[in-house]
Amino acid sequence: MFWTRKVVIGESERGLVYRNRQFEAVLGPGTHRWFDPRGEREVVLHDIRTPRYAGNDAELLMARHDADLQQAFVLADIGPREIGLVYGQDRLCDVLPPDARQLYWRGLVPVRVETLPLEAVPVVPADIVLRLRQIGLLSRYTVTTHVPEQHAALVFIDGQLARTLGPGPVSFWSLQSSVVVDVVDLRLQAVEVGGQELLTRDKVSLRVNLSASTRVVDPVAARTGVAKVGEQVYRELQFALRQAVSARSLDELLADKAALDAEILMRVRAQVAGLGTEVLGVGVKDVILPGDMREIFNAVVQAEKEAQANVVRRREEANATRSLLNTARLIEDSPVLMRLKELETLEKVTAKIDTLTVFGGLDGVLKQLVTMKPRE
Repeated sequence: MFWTRKVVIGESERGLVYRNRQFEAVLGPGTHRWFDPRGEREVVLHDIRTPRYAGNDAELLMARHDADLQQAFVLADIGPREIGLVYGQDRLCDVLPPDARQLYWRGLVPVRVETLPLEAVPVVPADIVLRLRQIGLLSRYTVTTHVPEQHAALVFIDGQLARTLGPGPVSFWSLQSSVVVDVVDLRLQAVEVGGQELLTRDKVSLRVNLSASTRVVDPVAARTGVAKVGEQVYRELQFALRQAVSARSLDELLADKAALDAEILMRVRAQVAGLGTEVLGVGVKDVILPGDMREIFNAVVQAEKEAQANVVRRREEANATRSLLNTARLIEDSPVLMRLKELETLEKVTAKIDTLTVFGGLDGVLKQLVTMKPRE
């Protein structure tokens, strides 16, 4: 008839009937007719293939939520210290924060809502982490990181230290609290203090480079005791180096660098003992003099080495002269030794000539004329 209204609802649809803009009923799949001569009713169709209800009147429907609405909707009402996990066909599809309320369509997709209590440290269970990662919601609702080997993690909840964790994956709900995970490196660290312009006790200006090895042994103290522990260790190394160098002359500094390293190490260890960091070793790598001082120092070293060389040369000359004197005394006392030395000299001479003419036998060689013809 002219005043009869007809509406067809599909299998994946639901219709909400409003009369004079007031909710009246929910229409399921099928053909619906009713007498409406004045056109007071309006039907709004919704696609329920997406279970979450997205209408603007969700709050009104949740406030009413009578028996008719319970047959059409699942109401998720999350407490102030809870998190809601919404499953569609046993698959996690949505996460609801504390104090959230949401409607989900029944019928096409089976929907159920689970709640998890929020503990003081809101750790996310490992199976939930996996499901959130699969649907791409992990970073939206959690703070997640992986703590490497030889590292530690400090968990701060609303600015307060809540827990210290070792290596491995960690995830925390970030829906209600501010969660910060600070990863601390526990491995051996090298600290380089370079280009330090210093003045020795005898007013010599020089530049020193220092290297140190450090390691964090107490992550809590290293993060809460000082703002940046690395910068603090660097400053303490600077101060200790300055104090140690200013207490020594240049000669003392160059003569015993090991004592300088030991003094710096002792001073720095005492200063950083309460910062959760251990200084394992300190070493002065380079001591660089200015150009003019380097020339003077090189001249001094050269003069010292030349003096040492002269002493050695004079000592060797004295030893050689003493040896010649002893040989002369032996030859003087022994004619046979004299003859042997003569023959030794003759052997050295004849080894360098080609033709030798001898007159008068051996005596002629030793006492008379010897004619030597050089090589042509």
